[in-house]
Amino acid sequence: MGEPTRDGTKAPCTRRGFVARAVSTSVALPLILRPREAAASEEGTNEMLTAPNTTETTIVLNVNGAEHQVAVEPRVTLLDALRDRLGLTGTKKGCDHGQCGACTVMVNGRRIDSCLTLAVMHEGDRIVTIEGIAPEGELHPVQTAFIKHDGFQCGYCTPGQIVSAVALLAEGVAAERGAIQKAMSGNLCRCGCYPHIVDAVLEVQAQR
Repeated sequence: MGEPTRDGTKAPCTRRGFVARAVSTSVALPLILRPREAAASEEGTNEMLTAPNTTETTIVLNVNGAEHQVAVEPRVTLLDALRDRLGLTGTKKGCDHGQCGACTVMVNGRRIDSCLTLAVMHEGDRIVTIEGIAPEGELHPVQTAFIKHDGFQCGYCTPGQIVSAVALLAEGVAAERGAIQKAMSGNLCRCGCYPHIVDAVLEVQAQR
C-alpha cells in the first residue's frame, strides 16, 4: 500500500508515512468512539462503561450483645467490618479464602468463616467474636483449658479455634475425640497443636 500522488499513481509506503498515519488514527479513534459509548450508556446497554457504585450504606450490627451502626460498602466482608470498622481485631484474617478458620465467629449460634460473607447480610443477626466469649472479664472454661493443655503456640489461629470450640460444645454433636477432630477440621493450626486442642475440648466436655 503506497501513498497517493497527484498524478494518480501510488508512491511506495515510507516509514515516516506509516508513523504519521498511526498517530493520526490514535488521536481520532477516541473522538469516533465517544458518541457510541454515550449512546450505549443512555440506552443502558453497556453497563461496563459506568463507574462502579462505591456508595456506603449504614447498617446495624449486633456484635457481642451491643448494637453498632456501621457504614460499609456492599462489598465489605463481615471480617473486614469487624476488624476495620469496629476495631475487633481478635478475629484474625488468615487465608481470606475460607480455608483456615482463623476468622471464625458465631452468627446466631453457628460457626461461620467471616471472610466468606458480607457485612450487609448480617443486619439483625447475633454475632459473637472472641471478644464476646468472656464478657465479664473472666476466662471462658475453653480458654482456661487451652492454657492448661498448651493448645496454642504462635497463637494466631487460637481465637478462631476457641470460638469454634465454644460453638461446638453448644451444638453438642461431638462427644469423643474422633468426632471433635472432624467437627474442628475447618480450623487449621500451622503449629500442629491439634492433640492439645482436642484435649482441651474433651476436658470442658467432661465438665458439662
